[in-house]
Amino acid sequence: MNQKTSNAFVAVSWIALGAGMIGYFVGLARAEMQLNEKGYYFTIMMFGLFAVVSVQKSVRDRLEGIPVTDIYYGLSWFATLLSIVLLTIGLWNATLLPSEKGFYAFAFLLAMFGAIAVQKNTRDNKPDGGGSHIGRNEDN
Repeated sequence: MNQKTSNAFVAVSWIALGAGMIGYFVGLARAEMQLNEKGYYFTIMMFGLFAVVSVQKSVRDRLEGIPVTDIYYGLSWFATLLSIVLLTIGLWNATLLPSEKGFYAFAFLLAMFGAIAVQKNTRDNKPDGGGSHIGRNEDN
């Protein structure tokens, strides 16, 4: 059963991704911290976004019977958890107000959720039903 994702959920997913990323990056731009510290938080966000999209894709591929190596599957989960741990360590040791730390944490998690949802919607709404047909001979 291949049901297309509703336009409302697609819109909310993009809003969640945008709100999380924009909030996080505007907070970074306005923060009074050294450039190397801003770079650390920027890199964690970009690393986390890539990691959660990789997790979503590898989980979905496995559910659809598309081969995914155990090493890639494991690395995707490891990278996702590592990005969260690195953000936690950075915020724990940062000289920020607790409200600022909470803001960065929630903006990060909102962006991660949004990235997963946008990736899912993009795949669900593909004309071929979302599955990958690379390497399959459909003519035989």
